[in-house]
Amino acid sequence: MSLYSQYSALLDEVLDELVVDGVLPAGLDRRNVTVEPPRDPSHGDLATNAAMVLAKAAGTSPRSLAELIKPKLEALPPVTSVEIAGPGFINLRLTHDAWRDELRTILREGEEYGLSKVGANERVNVEYVSANPTGPMHVGHCRGAVVGDALARVLEAAGFRVTKEYYLNDAGAQVDVLARSLHFRYRQALGEEIGEIPEGLYPGNYLKPVATVLAAEFGNRYAAAPESEWLPTFRERGIAAMVDLIKHDLGLLGIHHDHFASEDELQKSGAVEKAMDVLRDKGLVYEGELKRPKSLDEHDEWEPVELTLFRSSQFGDDQDRPMKKSDGSWTYFGADAAYHWQKAQGADHLVNIWGADHAGTVKRVQSAVKALTDGRVDLDVKLIQMVRLFRSGEPVKMSKRSGSFVTLADVVREVGKDVVRFIMLTRRADAPLDFDFTKVVEASKDNPVFYVQYAHARISSLKRKAAEAGVDLSSPADLSLLDDEELALVKRAAQYPRTIEGAALAHEPHRIAFYLYDLASDFHSLWNRGNDDPERRFLVENNPQLSRARLELALGIAQIIRSGLDLMGVTATEEMR
Repeated sequence: MSLYSQYSALLDEVLDELVVDGVLPAGLDRRNVTVEPPRDPSHGDLATNAAMVLAKAAGTSPRSLAELIKPKLEALPPVTSVEIAGPGFINLRLTHDAWRDELRTILREGEEYGLSKVGANERVNVEYVSANPTGPMHVGHCRGAVVGDALARVLEAAGFRVTKEYYLNDAGAQVDVLARSLHFRYRQALGEEIGEIPEGLYPGNYLKPVATVLAAEFGNRYAAAPESEWLPTFRERGIAAMVDLIKHDLGLLGIHHDHFASEDELQKSGAVEKAMDVLRDKGLVYEGELKRPKSLDEHDEWEPVELTLFRSSQFGDDQDRPMKKSDGSWTYFGADAAYHWQKAQGADHLVNIWGADHAGTVKRVQSAVKALTDGRVDLDVKLIQMVRLFRSGEPVKMSKRSGSFVTLADVVREVGKDVVRFIMLTRRADAPLDFDFTKVVEASKDNPVFYVQYAHARISSLKRKAAEAGVDLSSPADLSLLDDEELALVKRAAQYPRTIEGAALAHEPHRIAFYLYDLASDFHSLWNRGNDDPERRFLVENNPQLSRARLELALGIAQIIRSGLDLMGVTATEEMR
């Protein structure tokens, strides 16, 4: 149990006592009561909003309730003082021994430190990437892949059971375009002069190796055959080859999904019809006409068509949505609704990592999930903004028409997996991210991946130097020798468990990257004290006891950096090269 969890539990006991005393009514919802570090460290070590949250239900003012909570908190042995701030926030200060004990906990628990049971073993399906199987991963897919994979890791660390899923859109018109593009390259592989790639086909060279294999296997069999004869085969083989390519490219980032779900298989299984039947039984599907789109002016032609509609407006959407087209085929939304219903059979929570261009479909899919599961399963959609590529400050030019784009594999091969994964988490997912090939490999404080890894490398070097200097690493350290600045670093380290919980519950893995940068910054500042004063270095000549205590502090910080980087899928380097 982390220090913050311990004091949350102690605060709960205090509030229970106030219930017994008749100050607080029984059964109050305490979920919004928090114990956290104050925004200004000068205000104390811990802060709670308990009085602010519970005062109204108690029929009193926050400050009056805080006055009743204060003496009970002051009676706790590790607490040295309790202060009421503003309208009723409560700030606590702890003994130095409390923070020394927390450092011992970090060192004792090692890799287990920070792991949480807040997820209560609930099942979470995280779907991410899910790019159409029509070509290699490009840098735009890269960010969603990293965010989704890091989120899955964080959720597992917080005690959730996670399924990592990729949804293959292999039933739409785009896979027929893939098959036609592959057939074009197949004819080329047979020696035919094919000229320019026709408009509407995929122009990239990535289909050439697949076409060469097909040419060797089938010879001229399909060269001049009608499309109806070769389209199914070329579609199947093209999709399989693209899925292999996608898995390979994601593997370069250390990303591996538990399950690849197929839209084509979903539709053939009758799952969409079953979902429709469920909605019909609930009275949520009807035959009707869509309203005239607001984007049309009065002079634009509009012919209403009767469609099968879902009453998504009953669930917060701005209008009802079509699930079946006038020709009897399913809309994308119809298939999406069935797919999410299928996922919900084995999950308590659904999380989708989508590109920002899917923003318009979020509400309708959430409505369908709510309707199909009677609200049992929630769907959270994280929208990923674009990545803008630069090289030394100049934009990297790409052309969709010529098929020239920067692939995920290109980026990883140039700067490495660790750099890519870390940088993709240095902004909130809903904010655009600039990726400069030159800056992301700079050895500077402005490069967060370098700055964090450098902190770990420094500590690794410190451990080696301590061994060479004859510092007894097996002897217990006297942590009472640590000063206030050094204990302040322990206080930052102690925030790691609550950072994991917060990142997991908010579905925001970038919080880990932000925290690690702050932790590394604090460590580097402490390290730099010794630049001018040898007595303030981590290893002090002729003072093995102080060196041992400071080394213990450094090793605790290194453990948390390793753990946090692992959640991000990044390696903790032992030395910088």
